[in-house]
Amino acid sequence: MYEPTPFKPRARSGTENSYRRVFVRDLILNCAIGIHAHEQNAPQRVRINLELIVCEDERNLLDRIENVVDYETIVDGVRAITEESHINLVETLAERIAGLCLIDSRVARVWVSVEKLDIYAEAQSVGVEIERARSDI
Repeated sequence: MYEPTPFKPRARSGTENSYRRVFVRDLILNCAIGIHAHEQNAPQRVRINLELIVCEDERNLLDRIENVVDYETIVDGVRAITEESHINLVETLAERIAGLCLIDSRVARVWVSVEKLDIYAEAQSVGVEIERARSDI
């Protein structure tokens, strides 16, 4: 399975941001997705991987969930997207997930992988990977 390019935060020099990486690995959900007639009638399994590069701010985390990008909120949002309505393309699903992740202004960059798992007997999966940055929106 493809892994995103390792993120290496730079040393902090007063005016530069530091970053944290938030990830969700191998989230498998049922999704109504696909352009073919047989894909219109039943949901199929998709595997979703996410990596968010999150700007850290100066405040202390205080061990409180509201001071971080919460992966539970992200997973719940991804579930809602996959349950919302039929989606034709894995590219569309990936873009919607990236947009969801970038709603939080602390997220500087997001990497999204969407794979359909049950398409070809000879392949583990087929899909798409995208990377989007806050400057892209």
